[in-house]
Amino acid sequence: MRWNGCDREVASRAVSDVVSSTAPAPAEVASSTGGPWISKSSIAAATWALLLGLLLVMVGNGLNGALMGVRSEAEGFGLGITGVIMAAYFAGFMVGTRYTEYALEKVGHIRVFAGLASIASSVVLVQALSVTPLTWTAMRFLFGGAMAGIYVVVESWLNDMATNRTRGRMLSVYMLVTMGGLGIGQLMLNIEDQSGFRLFMMVSVLVSLSLVPITLSATSSPPRLTPKPLDLTELLHRVPTGLVSMFLNGMGVGALMGMGAVYAASVDMTSQRISLFLFAPMIGAIVFQWPIGWLSDHFARRGVMIGVAAAAIVGALGALAVAERSSMAILAMFVLGGSMYPMYSLTMAYTNDWLANEEILGASATLVRVNGAGAILGPLVTAVLMATLDVRLFFWTIAGTYTLIALYVLARVLSRDPLPFDQQQRYVAFPARASAAAAALLPRFGNGNSKDLEVRE
Repeated sequence: MRWNGCDREVASRAVSDVVSSTAPAPAEVASSTGGPWISKSSIAAATWALLLGLLLVMVGNGLNGALMGVRSEAEGFGLGITGVIMAAYFAGFMVGTRYTEYALEKVGHIRVFAGLASIASSVVLVQALSVTPLTWTAMRFLFGGAMAGIYVVVESWLNDMATNRTRGRMLSVYMLVTMGGLGIGQLMLNIEDQSGFRLFMMVSVLVSLSLVPITLSATSSPPRLTPKPLDLTELLHRVPTGLVSMFLNGMGVGALMGMGAVYAASVDMTSQRISLFLFAPMIGAIVFQWPIGWLSDHFARRGVMIGVAAAAIVGALGALAVAERSSMAILAMFVLGGSMYPMYSLTMAYTNDWLANEEILGASATLVRVNGAGAILGPLVTAVLMATLDVRLFFWTIAGTYTLIALYVLARVLSRDPLPFDQQQRYVAFPARASAAAAALLPRFGNGNSKDLEVRE
């Protein structure tokens, strides 16, 4: 399969410029026959334009998710209904990826991105016009599908520009943009009254503006890069720890992303406090991603997984032990995000340890979908428990989820020997809400596994 649509030597030099922060090649003015403002040879400038467009989308995504959680509580929808609304995003995300793959084959990347961005922008305006549970559930589903498609388009282009030497760094920058954009969007929650329609308009504007850098930088449609998922039963047989941990982590992160704003509004936090409450986990994810990666590359990876799960438990229980509107609650959320989000990358790396190189792309695509299935279930379970018992079950559910991860991994440690370090893949920071297309950005590392040798964890 050809992973690069342009000359590999040119791409290598240009992407190297991107990751080393050297000056990119200047943009070329479109010829008289028309075309993009940024030429195909200016890969570095095109990469940053794509990332800028993605950043605008993620800021809008973060603001929209936080706003819907807060408004659902203010409108009196009820915790159970709100859980369904928030889970609809993750359901749309899984479905949207499939339909985007089909659309890319028919009309190409540029038109697909433009169409999806227009849908997402329009959906947000419909949310402002019709504030009802049914409308919001449908719109949240469509927004999630549109976001998934946008990720596929951006990830395909980034992969087309990357080389094996720069894939890891490109994926790390992509992770920073997605997590940072989500956090910035959540911080914007307090700049305007949530009861009106202006914040919805801001989300629509942000998503619409993402079209500008994308369409100006798009030079051609790269090949379709979404890998075929590895059979779920086979992966469960080969690496049960990776599959189970990924599903449970999806539940935890889905509960945090889907119900975090709802919980904060339920305990009467101010809008400024809510934005900080939601922003802290994103910063924690960025800060702790690389230290956890270093530990996992130098110590037994399953031991690190247990430690990270324990940190998530401590963060959740710590949030329960302190005053809800105190600075310590923000610190607890920082620790919570710093452990929950890196667990995704950690589980991805651990699973890849046990696979041959030619299986990694398919396995990564399967793990993305398993995580998405958990993310759908997380808000639903958390919302039911919060509605029937107490809103503080938000944190108890997260603590319970990561307790299950820690206990399961510990059981596997006691029953199965670890993989030798010389056969271990390197940890790579992987975005927690990427699509399966991002799996193609994973670097191709060598390990001791052979496709002719069945290796089971």
